[in-house]
Amino acid sequence: MSDPLNPVVARSNSGAREMQIRFDGKTVVVSGAGHGFGRCIAETFAGLGARVFGCDLVAAELAETAKAGVSTELVDLTDRAVAAAWIDRVEQATGGAVDVLVNNAGGVAGQEMRPIEQVPDSDWDQIFAVNIGAAFTLSRAAAAGMKRARAGRIVNISSGAGLAASLTGIQAYCSAKHAVVGLTRQLALELGPFGITVNSVAPGFMRSNPASEKQWEGYGEDGQKALIERIAMRRLGTAQDIANAVVFFASDLAGFVNGQVLAVDGGK
Repeated sequence: MSDPLNPVVARSNSGAREMQIRFDGKTVVVSGAGHGFGRCIAETFAGLGARVFGCDLVAAELAETAKAGVSTELVDLTDRAVAAAWIDRVEQATGGAVDVLVNNAGGVAGQEMRPIEQVPDSDWDQIFAVNIGAAFTLSRAAAAGMKRARAGRIVNISSGAGLAASLTGIQAYCSAKHAVVGLTRQLALELGPFGITVNSVAPGFMRSNPASEKQWEGYGEDGQKALIERIAMRRLGTAQDIANAVVFFASDLAGFVNGQVLAVDGGK
């Protein structure tokens, strides 16, 4: 039986209070859902009863995500009209506003560190488009429906690179992730009066996708050991650690948490 004072707390048959977080009847949208954090986030929400919609650019990866019951679609988020149209289709399909938007799409776009004088405009713009541009576009598209509903959750996946210099050494990536943190705080202020919270999860280094695997291999054995020794828990995190943090921000437990950045990095 649910606790009327706390919808995420229930009582077991023994009468003990136990935690139950569910998203039955909720619409959850996850960008970059083809692999890594995005896939895990989408799968986790689907397992908690949500109707989940995910997008990415690689059909084969999305097909794997779809096996968890996620409605998937190929969407180029760097095309703002296309990205906004995807949100509109989700709202049309569900007959209502998006309840939870997870802006996860991002990354280094296959780039590697180069001295700033060697970075072309196109490479800088590409990273900004897929990281901060996509988060802006999807948030703008979902905001109107959330305002009408007087409720909503936006969770932006930033990075430790949004709080300090980036281990990647890529100037645009570090700058774009700092911008994601700035967007989070500004939207929290703007949308809070409508019952909408906006928060961010900032992952530490994790081996969650091909780019991070390449980065990990590049450190070599000594570099890998040094990285882990800088983590208080002496291990790397997982995609599920990130999904768990997103679920918290999306749940009623975080109903009065707004404009915050949660570093999920094992204690650097």
